[in-house]
Amino acid sequence: MIPALVLTAGLATRLRPLSLVRAKAALPVAGQPLVVRILRWLRANGVTDVVLNLHHAPETLTRILGDGQDLGLRVRYSWETPVLGSAGGPRRAAPILGASRFLIVNGDTLTNLDLAPVFAHHERSGALVTMAGVPNREPDKYSGLIAGPDGAFAGVAPRGSQQASFHFFGVQVAEAAAFDTVPPDTPYESVAALYPALNATRPGSVRVCPVQAESHDIGTPLDYFRTSMAFAEREGTRPAGDSILWDGVEIGEGAVVDRCIVTDGARIPARSTWTGQIIRRLDGALASGEHAAGNLAVSSLW
Repeated sequence: MIPALVLTAGLATRLRPLSLVRAKAALPVAGQPLVVRILRWLRANGVTDVVLNLHHAPETLTRILGDGQDLGLRVRYSWETPVLGSAGGPRRAAPILGASRFLIVNGDTLTNLDLAPVFAHHERSGALVTMAGVPNREPDKYSGLIAGPDGAFAGVAPRGSQQASFHFFGVQVAEAAAFDTVPPDTPYESVAALYPALNATRPGSVRVCPVQAESHDIGTPLDYFRTSMAFAEREGTRPAGDSILWDGVEIGEGAVVDRCIVTDGARIPARSTWTGQIIRRLDGALASGEHAAGNLAVSSLW
């Protein structure tokens, strides 16, 4: 089985203030770190060799995964300074992956996609890159991939467009050679810059594989809350008060915490009431939208 690169280096600015505490892929989803759920999905699809690219809050990921042995995987890391983007990251990681072909998956999306048909589609077509896509049913929320009748990538439909397109949720098979023209250690994007250039040089070398699969995006704190609650409901672990409590949280006697996200190490004062808030330890400056409440930084979840 080919190895996989999981893209986890991003700054996750839309997820702040949660991403001030952990890297996005380290956030717990119904009690399990997002990255652990992704790696277990990869393992179930036969992938046993994984590389993560790292930049923002890397220790929050490495202390969860280590070398991957506990998950039955080999896990290694590709370090980036600065963040190199969706093409620059694979360019840097390719020597670590050590394969002519590899899988690339986003570190902020959960899916139940069966990878075998995507691998087969890529093999048959002889493409340099094959992106998995589901029909874009939320064009007001997501831009979409445009594909020709034969599946050749033909561009991007901007958000709000009514043109038929596919929602790309970050799963793709790529030949290492696809990234040969990317300047080393330079921020570079794939769909916006590299893939149109590849198609111009070699028409049909970038393709879209239509699939049917679930995907759960964790782009904002509210997306994260809803996804975590949906998984908790499905798995029978929905918490009392519908609040998400991270590691080391202390709830004072008589305190009420309702529909909140409370991050690592926060201490909720006794007999206080909190509803619809993101609560973290006040450690340094406040983020946009936050206010101080004692030794806590608080912002609205809704």
